[in-house]
Parts: sequence; C-alpha cells; structure tokens
Amino acid sequence: MRDVFIKQLQNSAGYWDVIVIGGGASGLGAAVEAASRGYRTLLLEQHDFAKGTSSRSTKLIHGGVRYLKQGNISLVLEALHERGLLIDNAPHLVHHQSFIVPNYDWWDGPFYGVGLKVYDLLAGKLGLRPSHLLSREETLEAIPTLEPHELRGGVIYYDGQFDDARLAINLAQTLIDQGGVPLNYMRVTGLLKNAGMVQGVVAVDQESGREYRLNGRVVINATGIFVDDILQMGDAQAPPIITLSQGVHLVLPREFLPGKTAIMVPQTSDGRVLFAVPWHGKVIVGTTDTPVRGATLEPRALEEEIDFVLRHAAQYLSKDPAREDVLSVFAGLRPLVNPGGESDTAAISRDHYLTVSHEGLVTIAGGKWTTYRKMGEDTINQAALVAGLSERESTTRKLRIHGWLKNVDPADPLHVYGSDAVLLRKMIAENPVLGESLHPDYPFLKVQVAWAVEGEMARTVEDVLSRRMRMLLLDARVSMEMAPAVAALMAPLLNKNDDWIGEQVAAYRLLAEGYLVGG
Repeated sequence: MRDVFIKQLQNSAGYWDVIVIGGGASGLGAAVEAASRGYRTLLLEQHDFAKGTSSRSTKLIHGGVRYLKQGNISLVLEALHERGLLIDNAPHLVHHQSFIVPNYDWWDGPFYGVGLKVYDLLAGKLGLRPSHLLSREETLEAIPTLEPHELRGGVIYYDGQFDDARLAINLAQTLIDQGGVPLNYMRVTGLLKNAGMVQGVVAVDQESGREYRLNGRVVINATGIFVDDILQMGDAQAPPIITLSQGVHLVLPREFLPGKTAIMVPQTSDGRVLFAVPWHGKVIVGTTDTPVRGATLEPRALEEEIDFVLRHAAQYLSKDPAREDVLSVFAGLRPLVNPGGESDTAAISRDHYLTVSHEGLVTIAGGKWTTYRKMGEDTINQAALVAGLSERESTTRKLRIHGWLKNVDPADPLHVYGSDAVLLRKMIAENPVLGESLHPDYPFLKVQVAWAVEGEMARTVEDVLSRRMRMLLLDARVSMEMAPAVAALMAPLLNKNDDWIGEQVAAYRLLAEGYLVGG
C-alpha cells in the first residue's frame, strides 16, 4: 500500500491543498478533517503512525475529572462532548469503562462525590451512566483486590476506554477512504518558501533515501513533541512553546485487577491522578509527571518513576506489585504548550493551542486524544483561511471511522479490526496457515501480521508488535519470542531477504529490552 502512495507522490504535479506534518493524534485528526471536506490532503510522518506520544497514553477517552477540580470547565465540557462522539464514531475501539474512586480514612474525598455529579451533568445527552456512592462492601465486591484497610467506600463513575495506536491506524485508513494520502517513514527536513511564505516541504523517504519537494497551499505542523523543531525550520528565531513532561505506565498481570472496573486515585505526591485500568487482559497502572528536556521517539522510564508507580499502586492494592511482576513499562512524552515558561508541568493546561506564524505555517499543539477531532476541525478552519481554500463545513462529527462496527465481541481476537475482521477471516479461508497462533499464551494470529503489512502499512517488526498488535506493551519479553516468526511472515510480503529478517529481529530485541524492568 505504501508503495502505491510513493508512486502517487512521484507522479503528482501541482499543489496539495493541505500538507500535514505528523502522524499522531493531532496530525491524523487534521488530515482526516481536511480530506473529508474535499481538500487534496497529504500527511507525512517521519517514523510510523503513532510512534510517539499517541501510542503511549493511559488508553482513556475521558473528560478529565481532575481538570474539573482545577476549575477548567470549558476543557471538561469539550472533552465530554468529544468522548460521546468518538464512542459513536468508533464503537469497535472505544467502549464504556467503569471507574471507582476509593475513599479511605486517610484522605479527604468529598469532592469526588459532588464533583462527579457535576461531571455527569456536563456530559448532558452524551453521558454514559450516572455516578453514585458505594458502600465499603459494594466497593470490595466490584474490586476484590482493593486494599481493604481503612476503606470507607467509594464513588463509581463512567468514562471511555480505547486502543490508541489502533485508532491511529484506523484514522490513517479513514484518510485513505476520504481520498487523502498518508505516508509513514517520510521525514520532513525543510520548508519551501516563496516570497517569505511557507508553500510546501522538503521530505526524505526513510526507506529509499529519495528527496521530494512537495508544494502545498498550506502546511500544518502537528508534530507533537517536535513542534518547536518545525517552527524553527520556518523561523530560526521562533521561541519554543513546548514543555515536555514524561508519563510512565507499568503493565501488570490481570490478577492484580481481575474484574472489569478500573481504579482512579485522585491524590499522588506529584499532584497527578493514578489509574489502574484493565486493558487487553492486563492491567495498566500509571502515570507519572516528570519534567524532561529533549524530545526523543523512544523515551525510557526512569528508575524513580517505576518505583513511584509501584509504591502508589501498593497503597491501593491488597497484593503489592513488585518489579518482577511488571510485564512491560512504557514511557510517553507529553507536549505541553507553555509559552509562559511555567515550571510545574502538572499545572500546565492540557488545552490545545493553535497559532499561525508570520510565514503562514499553521501549528496545532497540546490537547489530548479525546479531543483530537475538535483539534482537527479548529486547525482546518484556520488552515483554510490561510490558504484561501473554498469554505466547506466540517462533517467529522458524524464521520464513521474506518472499521466501524456497532457490536463487537471483546472475546474475539479480531474484534479490534471491526468490519475489517471479515477480510482477515477471508485471508484465513484462502490460506489456513494464517489462522495459526503466533504464541501459545496469547490470542494473536499469523493473519494479523499479513494484514498489518497489506492493509495497514506496517514496514517493520516493531510496527507490527508495538502498534498493530500491542504485544510490546502487553508483554515485552514474550513479544521478543514472537519477533522471528513475525519477521519471517513479513519478509516475502515486503520482498525482503533473510538478512532483513535477521536485522529486524536484532533491532526489535534491542528495542524491547528497554521495556523490561530490571530486578
């Protein structure tokens, strides 16, 4: 599929209406918005779709209870509205998730009884189910592994949960469905200018090394943690607007949270909430808020962050998780918009930020997955003005995302593919070997590797195991065991040889070792 788009790039002439730099949540949202309005749209991503922050979230589609406590009502209102739209537009990936806020003798929790009622009211018609108080007995019945000592009771409320990287892949497919062109492994190395105004990009294909000069009526900088780098391509004197904060999540076996209900802890020592959430048969616990310098595509958890999460999780779980229990640890960098230079990252707003430079470069920064669609809508409204494009109404509020399927069976290993699961089953019917398991302990099938290459633009073993199948996050050690089989399946589909297989397996193992927790 990528080869087809490369040929299209080589043969295309004239101007793209919109060129989007960045293949994470904000870039994909903007590109889908543009293409769905009928604008000729190109999206360029330097690595793989959602390689950065957008595959490393807490996997929640939520209004943000803590923002309500901070008094940011507008952000909560917008996020709750977008949560409802996303559940309607991608029901195969986004579902309701119950949360309990436990109430202990040793912390003051009255806000969360009253505050969550306000949360319900703000959601309006797009609300899920009303929150309510639970007795001590009801709380322990819902979460039997919750620490019982000094537990008074709890408050149950409802938000959304999703698979972030899978949604990103489906958005890239949606972009294609709408006539747009998404290209991964296409790094933007410069901006083209005419009379001092940005009118395109210089991009290098990371696979072939070929350079492309691509003209666009408007260029959108949606590069997340790399926003400042692109701003300074346009103007070397542009002041930085991004402050980076690292969030770390630990993945534990399901035995630590065996039910369907998640835990939300509103008080940690660094001012963040702590979540323990069931996800794909495991438990994700996080997150931290650690100021860091320097953007990288592969951030690593600090030892003190791992200890922080384990220590706080132990306060709320009857069985204390230890380092040897951790199946995987992943870190993500939050690109927080901070033109004022605030030093406390937990206090910086999560609102999105839209700006146009003197050179006409449109930049979208900040925000979060929940509001990606609204960010895209706002961005294209502005970009259309900058480019002088014909005014067209947004249609994404009701645009079904690729794979849309109303009722899916979570027990089906192919349920995350939604309507595309029919195509995967057809592939198995034509080649029964593809129906074989990749590992005895996990439900992943060989067909998922083939589909990742043929239908989802996966180019490397990492693309498949990290973002198409999520094994890197679910169980880093087992994912290393799966790597040789994945590489062997991919090679003929990509016209690669045995040397490529060896290189891919070695590179993947080196990467995955960084997701293991030492003793």
